[in-house]
Amino acid sequence: MIKRVLQKISHRYASKWLVMLFDLIIVAFTFIVAYIIRFNFRLEFDILVMFKQIPFVFLASLISFLLIGSYKGVIRFTGFKDVINIIIGVNILATVLIISTFFSRRLNYDGLFNISGSIIYIHLLLNILFLVGSKLFIKSVYNKLTQEFETQKRVLIFGAGNSGMLTYDAITNDPKNSHKIIGFIDDNESKVGKKINTLSVYSLDKMTPQFIKKNSIEEVIISIQNIDSSRLLQISALLFELGLTVKIVPPVQNWIEGDLSVGQIKEVNIEDLLGRDPISITNPQLVDEYDNKIIFITGAAGSIGSEIARKITNYNYKKLILIDTAESGLYELQQEFKRKDVTKFEAVVSDVRDVIRMETLFSKYRPEIVFHAAAYKHVPLMENNPYEAINVNIGGTKNMAGLSVKHGVHKFILISTDKAVNPTNVMGATKRIAELYVNSQQGLGQTKFITTRFGNVLGSNGSVIPLFKKQIEAGGPLTVTHKDITRYFMTIPEACQLVLEAATMGNGGEIFVFDMGESIKIFDLAKNMIILSGLRYPEDIDIDITGLRPGEKIYEELLADGENTKPTYNEKIMIARTISIDKDEIDKNITNLCDVNAKVQSLEAIALIKQIVPEYLSNNSKYEVLDNNKTSTTKSN
Repeated sequence: MIKRVLQKISHRYASKWLVMLFDLIIVAFTFIVAYIIRFNFRLEFDILVMFKQIPFVFLASLISFLLIGSYKGVIRFTGFKDVINIIIGVNILATVLIISTFFSRRLNYDGLFNISGSIIYIHLLLNILFLVGSKLFIKSVYNKLTQEFETQKRVLIFGAGNSGMLTYDAITNDPKNSHKIIGFIDDNESKVGKKINTLSVYSLDKMTPQFIKKNSIEEVIISIQNIDSSRLLQISALLFELGLTVKIVPPVQNWIEGDLSVGQIKEVNIEDLLGRDPISITNPQLVDEYDNKIIFITGAAGSIGSEIARKITNYNYKKLILIDTAESGLYELQQEFKRKDVTKFEAVVSDVRDVIRMETLFSKYRPEIVFHAAAYKHVPLMENNPYEAINVNIGGTKNMAGLSVKHGVHKFILISTDKAVNPTNVMGATKRIAELYVNSQQGLGQTKFITTRFGNVLGSNGSVIPLFKKQIEAGGPLTVTHKDITRYFMTIPEACQLVLEAATMGNGGEIFVFDMGESIKIFDLAKNMIILSGLRYPEDIDIDITGLRPGEKIYEELLADGENTKPTYNEKIMIARTISIDKDEIDKNITNLCDVNAKVQSLEAIALIKQIVPEYLSNNSKYEVLDNNKTSTTKSN
């Protein structure tokens, strides 16, 4: 209540002209003090002349402050730039007084403008001291009064370097600040034991339960740029065990207009522990690529499709058509866009397997770019439902690619997966065939067919992260299929940025892959998530090894046998050099596969898939029998 009253008073009465008057009164006061100091605190000067000079000094300072605009600053938000403006303003004032004194003496003019140089310089220093000091004092009092009436978190900043100081300034200068910084932590022994802004610098070893309790510490903000992920986990684990909330300052390149705001300081999450730098792509050509274009996105309600749609809305597109069979997800995306005042889009509930319906949509909207993200992706489910995997992942792709050629679509971008590389399951094999079909269509018309291939997406629907979160909320255990299983990971924004970049970069026929760094052990990921939840492994939550699921690999690959890569202008993106294929043969075999699948003959359909994709060898699956038969046939021949 008192805080709101103070804020209302400050907004109502602290006008810029009141600030100007306040500054001018200080200038007049310091002028009198300068005289007194010059004459050793004795009134051995002409007081009447001094008082006659005050209006001139008053006018000169008014002009100086108007030129600089120092009076426009809000006192309770006084910062470094405000201090600089004050210093510049009082220096201009001193310069005016020196010039007037020079000409007054040279021309033997009125003594009103003849001010002793020593008084001018004393006045200059006093102005800086009093003007800056008064503003900082008022700011300090205001913050003290407003903060006295609300609960404040007692916080330590990990990192006593430049980033730590910027974090300190951002927090202390924030008008809605609810943090009280009581010190710094640093690994550098030369800083430990010293003080920064009167606050002590502690070592990490000092962080004991007794120290935390004695100082009522609730939170630690890690403010170290380019911190190693293993070190971040080590620090976080120690602080979590002490019952502290741990937050992290984002990389400086993500600061808004180069300045850090308190709102950007976030809790440590699993993305911070990926073990690699986040992938970021900036390409001004994207603006031209999507300018005034009609764009189709299939699978628009999914994690990837919806994020592609969100990114597209940042450009000057002509029309965005969002296609999906998932009514609820599509409705949620539609409502999200309406809340954000996104226009020029249509949400269409439709199925890529329905070629007649797709033909109608192509004829009606005449798309120029198609992002094909519609697919079934869950390995165990597709292993048991190959009919649907073939129908959607292959048949749906066949429909969309064929219609794109027929209707003269400029670019068709297929969203693929690393599971299509040397597949061991139905899902991966069907995605590989989708890649082959798309590649076979290149050159049949004006459409440029482009494929993007990447690993697992953090936080996507049905991915391991949401699963682990639910298991942690339920008290565990976390389930991992194999202790050595590894996966490549990227965030949803990273994956979708790749897709947009590929659409711009591609000339047709390419498979784009990302430099995703090292693959991550799922077992380590599970342990890290337990730690990030403030719990201990295995004391609080254990991890169960359940065994590989049907079709599951221990590790994924980004390149198939016989593939290598060539670089692009972006070091993070590569083009897979694929082996040559007989396009007519591929087209015929895929058409035959779709016909066989229509009869719901799973075993025969899987056998045809293995003929189209010879590197497809089932793993821990009932379809391994087909591989055994194939091996036996080869031996007998």
